[in-house]
Amino acid sequence: MVHTSARLLRLLSLLSSGRSWTCPELAAQLEITDRTVRRDIARLRELGYGIESTAGPWGGYRLGRGSRIPPLVFDDEEALAVAVGMRAAALSGVSGSDQAALSALLKLRQVLPARIADRLGELDAAVTHTPLPDEDQISPALLLDLATGCRRGQRVHLTYRDRGGTTSTRPVDPYRLVYTGRRWYLVAYDVTCQEWRTFRADRVGGVTPTGQPVTLPDTPDAADMVGEGIARRPYPVRVTVRLAVPAHEARRLVPPTVGAHRPDGDDATIVEIGGPDADGLARYLLSLGRPLRILHPEEVRQAFLARTEQLLQDNQ
Repeated sequence: MVHTSARLLRLLSLLSSGRSWTCPELAAQLEITDRTVRRDIARLRELGYGIESTAGPWGGYRLGRGSRIPPLVFDDEEALAVAVGMRAAALSGVSGSDQAALSALLKLRQVLPARIADRLGELDAAVTHTPLPDEDQISPALLLDLATGCRRGQRVHLTYRDRGGTTSTRPVDPYRLVYTGRRWYLVAYDVTCQEWRTFRADRVGGVTPTGQPVTLPDTPDAADMVGEGIARRPYPVRVTVRLAVPAHEARRLVPPTVGAHRPDGDDATIVEIGGPDADGLARYLLSLGRPLRILHPEEVRQAFLARTEQLLQDNQ
């Protein structure tokens, strides 16, 4: 006699095929009585599976929508396909789904049988995504290690290469992963420096769990912290402008990863933006299409005026 749990899974697999099954058909497939089929159908309904039934000689059972999310049953190929899809979404950040996809992939990998996990690992080793010209590759396994650290709330030893190319290993308390649409960042509490820091995931060389649980002090807004850090990084030229729009609209025009904002009354915002040169900043400011005043420096103001004068001449 097949164990009840295994029989329920087999029954669920049959119902998941999309077709309608009569009670005698299910009984024959499972080698049980009609009465046992009806009892097992009732158990699946109690678990939250929406088992639909149709009366009559041609009626039967089929799987519909349940009232809550029950456990899912995948075969090997289905589980691998789901994992691959979530991996792609996590790495691409499509429609803002990257965090949810990464969290779901982390949960799925924890329960995958070894034979499927090994196949997914082989895929990770064989498939890469096309990075931006100045972006290093990020291993999906490393990304999952960082996510695991955040999820468990435990201290890790982070091997990290800084902007100058120096590699060190430091104890950190992971908090959040942030995807900017270009890169992944880890927001963590640096135990040695006793401060919150952001770390580029593509510069992380390894993550070693310590198993030590931690309580994080005064957790920051991770997305804002990453955005401000990117906006304030060193640039050859920085410009400060006054946009004649409220702060919320200024943040939409100039994302936090591009500029640092501060309100200037209810209808204006001061924004500081960095760039490679004065002409490049002038082009960017023209692309905003909003009234603005360049406060400083003079070289960006002159580049901006030169471009606007050229536009006027081209359109006379």
